Amino acid sequence: MRKLTITRRISRRGSRSLWVVALVVLAGLIIANTSVALATPPSGVKSAPIAKGRFVDIYVKAKTDIDPGMRTDFWQAVINTKGSSDLEILQNTIAPGGTFGWHSHPGPSLVIVKSGTATFYLASDPTCTPHVVMAGSGFVDSGGDVHVVRNEGSVDLVTVVASLIPAGETRRIDEPNPGNCPF
Repeated sequence: MRKLTITRRISRRGSRSLWVVALVVLAGLIIANTSVALATPPSGVKSAPIAKGRFVDIYVKAKTDIDPGMRTDFWQAVINTKGSSDLEILQNTIAPGGTFGWHSHPGPSLVIVKSGTATFYLASDPTCTPHVVMAGSGFVDSGGDVHVVRNEGSVDLVTVVASLIPAGETRRIDEPNPGNCPF
């Protein structure tokens, strides 16, 4: 009789453990499928790689006197990386109505708007405020911020992008729609 009771307890515990494992696996599958379904891929975008190069640790500090008479007005820049980095340069052409989809990057990008008008939105902005960048201007994506860039104009948007990322990493990470923008 005593062995029977122990066997029942083990069976109940084993059965509970099996249910817990099954629920965890099911939840994982649902989450995985949901995140894939919620990703917002690019639409109307053609990308052309220009160049890619690998660099070891980078430490550059530049200081340029832009007013030689005063010697107090300096332009400054600092780039400091630890570990190998890839620098990727590409040109994107986005058709009117096209979008990069919600995404992020593992490092900073300098974006030049060559022609057309870029409109970007940040997932962290609950008001979904558009940021408009005209041809001849640029913007900096610091990396890590979830955002979307759209061509809301009537002509092609052409950008040239220089991205500095950890060596071997994917430059673009698809992200789900944060739900704060109506599109």
